Amino acid sequence: MTTAIWWIRRDLRLSDNQSLHSALSQADTVIPVYILDPHLLERNASRRHQFLFRNLQILSERLEKMGCPLVLRQGKPIVELSRLKEECGASIITAEADFSSYARQRDQEVKSELNLELVNGLLIYPPGAAVKADGTPYTVFTPFYNTWLALPLPNDPLPIPDHLPAYPPLSSEALPPSNEIDGFPAGEEQAQRRLDDFLQFSVGDYHNQRDRVDLDGTSLLSPYLRFGLLSPRSAYAQMRPFLDNPQTHDGASKWLNELVWREFYFNIMAAFPFVLHGAFREAMRDIPWRSSPQDLHAWQSGHTGYPLVDAGMRQLAQTGWMHNRARMITASFLTKDLLINWQEGEAWFMQQLLDGDPASNNGGWQWTAGTGTDAAPYFRVFNPVTQSRKFDPQGEYIRTWLPELAAVPDAFIHEPWKMPSELQVKAGVQIGRDYPAPIVDHGFARQRALAAYKK
Repeated sequence: MTTAIWWIRRDLRLSDNQSLHSALSQADTVIPVYILDPHLLERNASRRHQFLFRNLQILSERLEKMGCPLVLRQGKPIVELSRLKEECGASIITAEADFSSYARQRDQEVKSELNLELVNGLLIYPPGAAVKADGTPYTVFTPFYNTWLALPLPNDPLPIPDHLPAYPPLSSEALPPSNEIDGFPAGEEQAQRRLDDFLQFSVGDYHNQRDRVDLDGTSLLSPYLRFGLLSPRSAYAQMRPFLDNPQTHDGASKWLNELVWREFYFNIMAAFPFVLHGAFREAMRDIPWRSSPQDLHAWQSGHTGYPLVDAGMRQLAQTGWMHNRARMITASFLTKDLLINWQEGEAWFMQQLLDGDPASNNGGWQWTAGTGTDAAPYFRVFNPVTQSRKFDPQGEYIRTWLPELAAVPDAFIHEPWKMPSELQVKAGVQIGRDYPAPIVDHGFARQRALAAYKK
C-alpha cells in the first residue's frame, strides 16, 4: 500500500485540484496536510489570515465528512513534512507550484530532501508557456496576451473526487479561531456561486461598468483566486461560452484580459524575481522620492483632502478590498502627487488587502509608478478630481466611505474645499476641521513629479 501527502498551500479547494488528483493517481492513501508556516504568518496581515483560517475550517469540515481529515501542522515546512513522512510512510508529496522567491526557495529545500512533485494549478498556464520565439520572457503585456491566447486550450477542469481513502490516525493541531469577512463569505462553494452570479448577471456589461467605482460592475473574485478557492482554469472554462455569444463577448473578453494580466504578472515574478525588491526599469531606480511620514499617514488613513482617494483608502481599511480603479487612483496619488516611494504603498496594500498577492500587487504598483515592465508612461499622472468626476459622477462611492461628506451637494462633492462657507454649514461639514483641505495642490504636485522623474 502506497501513501502520498497532499500538501495544500494556495489551493483550498476540492474541485479542479491537480495536486490532489496527482496524489490520488499515485497512491492508495492520500493525507491532506496544511502547514502553518511562521515565515508567512509573521507578516502583519490579520484580515488575510482570518480569511485563510476560515477557509481552512470549511475545507477541514468537508474532508472530515469524506473520512479523510485535514492534518494541520505548524513550523518550518521541511521539518514538518519530514516528520509527517516518517509517521505515515509516504513515498511522495504533491503540491501546487508557487512562484515567489520564498516559495521557490522553500520548495527547492523540500525537493532536495524529499520526493516532492509540483504541479500547475495556480495559473491557467505555467510560467514559460507563453514566451517569445527565442524562448525569452515577454516584458510587454500585449504580445504576451496574443501569444497566450494562441496556446492550445487547457485540459478540462477536474471533478471533485467521489471519495478519499481513510488513513490511520495522525496528530493534528487545532485550527486558529476565525471569523467571516464581511462581503466575502468563505468557502469553495461561495466562490463558485459568486462566479455563477457574475457570469449570469454582470459579465455582458463588464467592459462598460468595471471602472465605475459607484457600481457593482466587477466580479469580486480576486480573494477567491488568491487562496485557490476557485481554479483559474475552471473560471476560464466556464467563461469561454460567453466569448462566443455576441451579446456578452465584449464584457467576457475584457474580463479574460484581467485574468491574463494576473498570468502576466506571475510570469514576470517568476522570470525576474528581483522585481519584488525594486524597480524593474534600471532608469527608474534612483527617483528622488520624498520622505514624509505625515503625508504617508494621511494617505494610509484616508485624510488627503481628495475625496475619491480618501474613499478608496477607507474602503480598504474597513473591508480589506478596494475597487481596481480606486487602486490605480490612490497609487498614482501616493507616487505622483506625494512623490512617495511606490514600495511604501505596495507594503501597505499587502498588509491590508484580502486578495494581497505579491505578483499582482507588485505589478500593479510598478505599472502605476512607471517603474515596471509594462508600465504606464512616467508622465501619466492621474488627476484625482477628473478621475472622481468620471468614475463616481454623483459621488455615491465617496458618500458611502466618507460619511462626513454625505450632505455635500453634487456640485462640490469632488472638490469640497471650493464649497462656500454657508454651504459648509448647511452640509454640516467644515473643511479643514471635519474633513481636511487638500494636503497638496495637484497642479504643483504634477510638475514636481515630472521634474523628479526626468532626472
